Amino acid sequence: MESASQDINLNSPNKGLLSDAMTDVPVDSAASARTSPPEGLTLAEEEELRSELAKVEEEIGTLRQVLAAKERHCGELKRKLGLTPLDGLKQNLSKSWHDVQVSNAYLSASSTLEDWNEKLTQSEAYKKTQETLSQAGQKTSAALSNVGSVISRKLGDMRNSATFKSFEDRVGTIKSRVVGSRENSTDGLHSPSGAGDKPPQDNTPF
Repeated sequence: MESASQDINLNSPNKGLLSDAMTDVPVDSAASARTSPPEGLTLAEEEELRSELAKVEEEIGTLRQVLAAKERHCGELKRKLGLTPLDGLKQNLSKSWHDVQVSNAYLSASSTLEDWNEKLTQSEAYKKTQETLSQAGQKTSAALSNVGSVISRKLGDMRNSATFKSFEDRVGTIKSRVVGSRENSTDGLHSPSGAGDKPPQDNTPF
């Protein structure tokens, strides 16, 4: 009889109501966590800290609401002034760059770079390298100047040579002949006596 009643209870439609009711009861994890205060704190100190934490969280929520309202108001003012988001982006970038320039990290980095530059320029290796480059530049300039002088001297010697003078005389003679033949041809064309007696000639220069 007892086993039958147990089977009836197990198969009863009301089965699970007790477990559902138990699962619906919220478990206060904070309360379970407050069973014992953290190490080094009394219960009074814990309650005081929790109260202060609640106030700070409430203040943060209030500040967020105020900030959201201020941002909306700022957006309305920019819209009335005709300022675009691009203008705001430029302003933010300019402000960010200014903040970077006046930051301690930037100033420290700039000072470090200046110190490195001063040490580098004052080092013996840098001075020797600069001196070597200077000497190389002077030697290159002197070599180019010497090459130019040699070329000019060679050209002068060539112009003063007998071969060049003979060639120049020949060119001058040919030029004189060509100019003279042109003048004779022009005089023959404009002469009235020769216009009817002599047939026209082909005076095309060669």
